[in-house]
Amino acid sequence: MPFSWSGRTTQTLSAAALSALLLASAGKHFDEPGLFVGTVPDVLCRDDSGDHSNGPFAVLSREEWVAVSGLLQAGAAVGLLIPATRRATAACVAALSGLRLACRLDVLRRADGPGGTSRQRSEHALRLALHVPLIAWAWSLRTPVLSVVSRPGPAELLR
Repeated sequence: MPFSWSGRTTQTLSAAALSALLLASAGKHFDEPGLFVGTVPDVLCRDDSGDHSNGPFAVLSREEWVAVSGLLQAGAAVGLLIPATRRATAACVAALSGLRLACRLDVLRRADGPGGTSRQRSEHALRLALHVPLIAWAWSLRTPVLSVVSRPGPAELLR
């Protein structure tokens, strides 16, 4: 009997895998927020010390941005698992990943400065490169798949 793998099943498994990845990342935001504090661009960070003037986007502290990002990722992880919200959630995940891509570019720019090390540059370049497939992965979940893909089973492969 040939093995049949529906497009819907593939998409559900893909959404579950991305959901698990987002949930793990969200947990990391709360377990080890220090990993993410440095990735928040200065333009978004509120300065309560009075040393710098706050711009129009500086509404939260770095730690608050990390927490909000973790909550958004946890919510997106749940939204991807619900077929009725998957399409909209996937678009939001792609947009959020695009924003994180911009944040990673800023971090890479700072690591390339006088205070940065070659290890920091390599690490941030790798993390930057990982966001492109994440965006494509999330974007691929926006389209509902209705077709059935038939794949040969082991018996057919041996013939």
